[in-house]
Amino acid sequence: MTNKLALSVIIPISEMRYEDISPLYTKYKETIETYTKDFEFIYVLDGQYPQLKDDLEKLIEQGEKIRVICLAKSFGEATALKIAHENSNGETILTLPAYQQVELEKIPLVLKEIEKHDMVIVRRFPRHDSSINQFQSNVLHKIVNYGSKFKANDIGCGVRAFKRQILDEVNLYGDQHRFLPFLAYHKGFKVTEIHIPQSKHEPFRRKHPIGVYLRRLLDILVVTFLVKFTKKPIRFFGLIGSGIIVAGLLGLIYLVIDRLVFGGALADRPALFLSSLLLVLGVQVLAIGLIGEIIIFTHAKEMKEYTIEEIIN
Repeated sequence: MTNKLALSVIIPISEMRYEDISPLYTKYKETIETYTKDFEFIYVLDGQYPQLKDDLEKLIEQGEKIRVICLAKSFGEATALKIAHENSNGETILTLPAYQQVELEKIPLVLKEIEKHDMVIVRRFPRHDSSINQFQSNVLHKIVNYGSKFKANDIGCGVRAFKRQILDEVNLYGDQHRFLPFLAYHKGFKVTEIHIPQSKHEPFRRKHPIGVYLRRLLDILVVTFLVKFTKKPIRFFGLIGSGIIVAGLLGLIYLVIDRLVFGGALADRPALFLSSLLLVLGVQVLAIGLIGEIIIFTHAKEMKEYTIEEIIN
């Protein structure tokens, strides 16, 4: 049986965002050692990074406690995080970016805070980004936080600490690593956010094409659905379907009244076709919700939507 460690430090490397590995590892290690000596480092190369692999192998040859996981191709940071979790031994997991995002000497504050919570996320504050970057971030978080009981202010920060049980309970895929705090909070875990100053040396500035923002909005829609309607799809599809049915019925009622009272013709009227189409579409959307309910009811015994904090005998 593998011996458990106090801490697993996971550093996923993807999207070509990284700085010189050796000096950054040394800084990270020195910082972690101020909190605990019982730790391991796990690097996940999400794709082909031959130079980084060579650099990490040199560190291992020097006796450093590093594990390197090389993926055959890029699968995304969420998958990299899940694989690292499956190959880690720490009771607590600390994720760090492959470049300096925050002031390093403040990282132990995250580890101290995790003693009182299940997950601690970091908000880079004060920030040294450009005004455009900060504006983009503010807009994104207003959308993400809308309708959510848990409010986050910097889901893009890669410095996070959490109990390993969180990834045992939460299934990650795609780009959902950014929304792990919301998914964990939905499962009943205690999540908090602390402020750490952004590093003045953070080298990467976000200049995304429009397609990236569209994908982020779709990710937000998916996570919102997973958090609110996974166990009750009829509430989502039923609300939309009912609205469409009402719109179709109102259109048909108007046309009937126009025909009976005012003598208007029904032939060759696009409104008649549109109203009928809305009515049929609404019924179909409503049916999707009902089918979803049937599927969930059938597999209800296999599903778990809660987290036990403690059992007292």
